[in-house]
Amino acid sequence: MAGALGNLVEWYDFYVYAFTALYFSASFFPAGDRTAQLLATSAIYAVGFLMRPLGGWYFGWLADAHGRRRAMTQSITMMAMGSLAIAFLPTHAAIGAGAPVLLLAARLLQGFSTGGEYGAVATYLSEVTTPGRRGLLASVQYVTLIGGQFAALLVILLLQSLLTEAEMRQFGWRLAFGGGAIAAMGVLLLRAQMHETVGERHPEAGRIGALLAHWRGLLVVVGLTAGGSLSFYVFSTYMQKYLVNTAGLEPRAVNWIMTAVLVPFMMLQPLFGALSDRIGRRRNMIAFGVLATLTTVPLLRLLGSVQSPVAAFALVLVGLTINSLYTSVSGLFKAELFPVHVRALGVGLAYGVANALFGGSAEAVALFLKQRGHEGAFAWYATAICAAALLTALLMRDTRDRDPLADVR
Repeated sequence: MAGALGNLVEWYDFYVYAFTALYFSASFFPAGDRTAQLLATSAIYAVGFLMRPLGGWYFGWLADAHGRRRAMTQSITMMAMGSLAIAFLPTHAAIGAGAPVLLLAARLLQGFSTGGEYGAVATYLSEVTTPGRRGLLASVQYVTLIGGQFAALLVILLLQSLLTEAEMRQFGWRLAFGGGAIAAMGVLLLRAQMHETVGERHPEAGRIGALLAHWRGLLVVVGLTAGGSLSFYVFSTYMQKYLVNTAGLEPRAVNWIMTAVLVPFMMLQPLFGALSDRIGRRRNMIAFGVLATLTTVPLLRLLGSVQSPVAAFALVLVGLTINSLYTSVSGLFKAELFPVHVRALGVGLAYGVANALFGGSAEAVALFLKQRGHEGAFAWYATAICAAALLTALLMRDTRDRDPLADVR
């Protein structure tokens, strides 16, 4: 619960930025049309992802060399600090160009924190779960990750019901960030009570040189994260803007759509996690690669012209169901690729690099192409990355039967 709830709060804080950008973008970037403002805020969102490799390296080293609990405690503390800072940031009208600079600094801190959270949680869950049920139990990582997104949307919907549009733009978005910071401090108390999964430290724990000996695992993580993360962000965070800015649906309706679709998406995680316990992680990844490659273009074309909220819900759910084949065991199969003394480092660093290059940049690339009049090209770009993930899955070895703690017993 300590690992899972911390993961939920951390991702809540991260997603609040994406979901409130429609309200605060003009406060930090007053010039330009709506697409230009969203592009500017999405660029800062993407820059936050560029800190993930650094966070993955630092917290991976910390977790391998000094313990999982210490790394996970520090990561959520940093996330709370970043969210609290954004909640009290002055606007462009108050301090001019300094406002977006401060926003960028807070996002860099959050990106650094989140980069460490993923690898540390994936490692911890892989080591506390039981053989034969590891896929089922470790799927809690994405259940709570999606739960953070779900909580962020619920908070926004609550604020929308209590505040006017003008109040949401003025201070409503600040309340969402402040709430996340408070929740993070509560989870910090839970994480202080976590038990360690690894006792005596390996002499090469957390070292880059020791990790490079496992370069095949690094390439597998990068290849599959590229396609899996890109697909995830297309049908989750970017989809909110796509349905408003391209399909023309009303923002409140879109928030309800994205909130509702997260419920079955969460429920699918343990189902597909349990499936991987039966058929293996590799087959899960192959199925994801095939389906994502074949369906990304038609799904985005249909969603770009959808008029019915019900139809939009169904189409987004199709995309997220396919993505569940990846997300349900995303952290687990990566952790199973590495020995215990470089596990958190291997997962966090490789994931951070691929997620920054492909997942975090998804919104910025899509909005840039839209602004240049080539919005349809983004679907083909996403398809190409998913095809690369399929090739990686075909070349990887299955990890289902590996014992994460075999080398320390």
